[in-house]
Amino acid sequence: MKTVLVTGSAGFIGFFLCTRLLKDGFRVIGLDAMTDYYDVRLKERRQQMLLQHEHFTAINDRLETADLLMSLFKTEHPDFVIHLAAQAGVRYSIEAPRTYLESNICGTFELLEAARAFPPEHMLLASTSSVYGANTEMPYTETDKVDHQMSFYAATKKATESMAHSYAHLYDLPITMFRFFTVYGPWARPDMAHHKFAKAILEGRPIDVYNYGDMKRDFTYVEDLVEGIRLLMDAVPVRPAEGEGVPEGDSLSPVAPWRVVNIGNSTCVQLTEFIEAIETATGRKAEKNMLPMQPGDVSATWANADLLQSLTGYRPKTTVREGVARFVEWYRDYYQV
Repeated sequence: MKTVLVTGSAGFIGFFLCTRLLKDGFRVIGLDAMTDYYDVRLKERRQQMLLQHEHFTAINDRLETADLLMSLFKTEHPDFVIHLAAQAGVRYSIEAPRTYLESNICGTFELLEAARAFPPEHMLLASTSSVYGANTEMPYTETDKVDHQMSFYAATKKATESMAHSYAHLYDLPITMFRFFTVYGPWARPDMAHHKFAKAILEGRPIDVYNYGDMKRDFTYVEDLVEGIRLLMDAVPVRPAEGEGVPEGDSLSPVAPWRVVNIGNSTCVQLTEFIEAIETATGRKAEKNMLPMQPGDVSATWANADLLQSLTGYRPKTTVREGVARFVEWYRDYYQV
C-alpha cells in the first residue's frame, strides 16, 4: 500500500482529495494547521469524516514548524506528496500579507527541503489561475508568460512555482504544479463567493456583486479538480535528455522534471449566470448590490485544459448548473435551512 502525504487535508479541496485517495486504496497522512481563517468547526467535521477510515492519519500542525516535515518524511517516506496547504484568498492577502509569506513561501520551502532529503516518487503542488494576473489573452495556456501578478496571494503562489522548479532542477525531484480555476462545490469555505451568495440569498439579504457584474470565471467543480489531480499523479514529469526538445504545447521544463498544468472547466461563465444558477437551485431571487472591482482582482479567468487532456485523457465536464445544485443541496442539509 502506497502512502500519500496531503497537506491542507482538512480544507475544502483536501477533504475531497483524501476521500478519493482512500477510496483508491492509498494510505493517507493528512497534515493541516486547522487555522481559524474561517470557522474551524467546518475543518473539524471534514477531518472527523476522514478519520473514520482506518488508513487515514491526521497531523494537526503548521508546515513551517521547524523540523516537523523533515521528521515526518524520515519516518513515513511518503511515495507521493500533494501540497494543498496555503493561506488562500486574494482579498485577505491585502489585509494580512505576512500570513501568506509564512504559510505559502516558508511552508513550501520546508516541504521542498524534506523532499530533497527523502525524495518521493512524485510531488504535486497547488498553484492558482491568479498567477496569470494581468494577462489578457485567453484561454490561459501553461506556456504563457506569467510576470504580472495582481495580488500578493498570486505572487506567493508564483514564487512557489519558481522555488519548486529550482529544486526539481538541482535535486532531480519530479514535480507537477497544477493551477486551478475558481473551484466550487459542497464543503466550500464560507469566504468563497458561491457560499456567501447562497447564504445571503437564503437569508433574504443582498449580495455584493463586484465590477457591476462584469466578471467571468472558469468555474471548476471540486470533484472534477480532484479527478485531474488524481490522474496527474501517474503523469510523472521526466527531465528531457540532452539535446531533446520539449513537445509543442507541453510546459515541461527543458532542464528539470517539472511541469505546470491547468485544471479548469475550459468554459468562461459570466458571474451573473453563476448567480442565476444559485437562484434556480435555491428557488429565490437575489437582491444585488452592484459594486466596483476590488483591488487585486481580475475581470476574467479561462483555462486551456488541452495539456491536462493530453497527459491524462481527462477534461473537467461538470456544468455550472449541475455543480451549483449539488452545492445548494449540501448547504441546506449542513446548515439546516
